[in-house]
Amino acid sequence: MGNSFICMTKKDSKDVGSRSKRMGRSQRKLVNEEELHLQALSMALQQHQLSQRFEGSMSRRIGSSRRHAVSESFSANKQVPINLENIKIKKFVLIHGEGFGAWCWYKTVALLEEAGLLPVALDLTGSGIDLTDTNSVTTLADYSKPLTVYLENLPEDEKVILVGHSIGGACISYALEHYPQKISKAIFLCATMVSDGQKPFDVYAEELGSAERFIQESKFLIHGNGKDKPPTGFMFEKEQMKGLYFNQSPAKDVALAMVSMRHSPLGPIMEKLSLSTEKYGSGRRFYIQTLDDRALSPDVQEKLVRENPPEGVFKIKGSDHCPFFSKPQSLHKILVEIAQIP
Repeated sequence: MGNSFICMTKKDSKDVGSRSKRMGRSQRKLVNEEELHLQALSMALQQHQLSQRFEGSMSRRIGSSRRHAVSESFSANKQVPINLENIKIKKFVLIHGEGFGAWCWYKTVALLEEAGLLPVALDLTGSGIDLTDTNSVTTLADYSKPLTVYLENLPEDEKVILVGHSIGGACISYALEHYPQKISKAIFLCATMVSDGQKPFDVYAEELGSAERFIQESKFLIHGNGKDKPPTGFMFEKEQMKGLYFNQSPAKDVALAMVSMRHSPLGPIMEKLSLSTEKYGSGRRFYIQTLDDRALSPDVQEKLVRENPPEGVFKIKGSDHCPFFSKPQSLHKILVEIAQIP
């Protein structure tokens, strides 16, 4: 029940045409890139209007089995060599981080579809255009419900590759614990990969202080039930978000984010995760580090990997906290590489 971001271009001709033809193709590619951004921005504006009216949004999935071409100006590097016969699990389920929604994966969806894979991006509860009031989302189970419902409805013999960004790492950890039989691999993208008994917030404690101090002193908290009640969410100011999340991202994607991001529920990130060796511990986990990240520093990411070792670790140079914007091709190559690991 959702719309897809559709990127449509003509296939590049193998013949080298005249200069005028080359210029024509180049102009068309630029136009197609503009159309891609305009489609994303248009949807974001619709989401923003909905959130103003309803304080929430309706669950939407982005992605389908349909394949669409991606312009050369968008896919500047060579496509990843893929032998689909080597990829047993072709369905990727993309889970966004705090404040984001399914919309943030639009480049990744386009690239995976072009490669013949099956991406699905979900809005978590109270995120994106899901109509749930964010202030009512108090537990990780509530926040992760669109993901758990999706996994519950998969055919018995079907598995997926989960990708979780930032706080979305807590959601895919929760899914690994409760639906291990549905998950082939879990990929943590500069994400909160915590150990048993930890809170997702603990990952940020070095930068933000203890959870208790954050709740008492932070100016970013939202009191959705009144100032005399405990805080229900948090959201950084726009200029601070630009510096934390988007220090390497294109201006157009930053503009998209500024009209699309919503405040995040506080309860889910303050909840201790219960993760067992038998379920979560038996899952195949991979971690993608972002080396120019100001929201979750490379040192903290390295600490997460060291304390809770995954099966494999990958690194993206020059990426901020949002590689789906700043380094989409590098991210795509790594996702495909992980999918091909036996």
